[in-house]
Amino acid sequence: MRDIPAGLAAHLARAATTLCRCWSLTRRDGLVLGFTDHDRPLAFDGVTFQETTGLEAAEGAAELGFAVGGGEVSGAFAAVGLNEADLARGLYDDARVSIWLVNWADVSERLLLETGFVGEIKRGDLAFSAEVRGLAKAFDEERGRLYTRACNADLGDARCGVALSPVAGTVSTTDGRLSLGAPALAPFPDAHFSGGRLVFTGGGNAGFVTEVKRHAADGLGTLQLWQAPPAPIMVGDALQVTAGCDKSFSTCRTKFGNGINFRGFPHMPGNDFIIGGVGPGDGALDGGSLFR
Repeated sequence: MRDIPAGLAAHLARAATTLCRCWSLTRRDGLVLGFTDHDRPLAFDGVTFQETTGLEAAEGAAELGFAVGGGEVSGAFAAVGLNEADLARGLYDDARVSIWLVNWADVSERLLLETGFVGEIKRGDLAFSAEVRGLAKAFDEERGRLYTRACNADLGDARCGVALSPVAGTVSTTDGRLSLGAPALAPFPDAHFSGGRLVFTGGGNAGFVTEVKRHAADGLGTLQLWQAPPAPIMVGDALQVTAGCDKSFSTCRTKFGNGINFRGFPHMPGNDFIIGGVGPGDGALDGGSLFR
């Protein structure tokens, strides 16, 4: 049951209303932005809701139980607020969204309709649409450990324990989108940076982060990226890249010397072992270790 403030309820009962929607967007870096579909800016709760963004509510849905509800908001890119470059850099990924129904003639008459998080964003040349996921999305996220062969820690985090040292370099060759070469990476063996994290520290893509798809030891330090940056990659762009990990026990032990901290279960029997049965010469299967 939603409690509607008395002032807003009285306004809704009138024959004519002065209503609009307002969105507050809190990025993970703490920046708070406000938007409204009204034709002039509104302000409340310390946030100014700008009217020049072209935002409008596209659709909304509510679900019973723990199903993830939410809605969608669409709009045009504008100089104030959302823009293509910031969206492409991932600055709004998983940002917190609050949606208000507001009487623009008296902003004290307002109702918080929904709180959620930015999900999938679809971008075009001049416009975008963003999915707004409800709070129930937290029930779809993996929590705790999983019983799998692969490690479930992130390389370099507290559970992993590996001290990562990013390698700084400068782009010397590039196709402008997904491929680049940096001489500082040339001394490292093939695939050393595959799966690693690349951060542009200079140039038109400064601050953009992506994952390395493939690292080739070809004498040029060539990297293939999973995601193209918002601006073309240029010769001379500065970057930092960390080593990658495929989360296997052999890589953890041989590449990083960190087998003691491996956060998976590499010796668990697989389905083939379980359903394979016992054959002649299999030895004593007494429940002991298969690796000693």
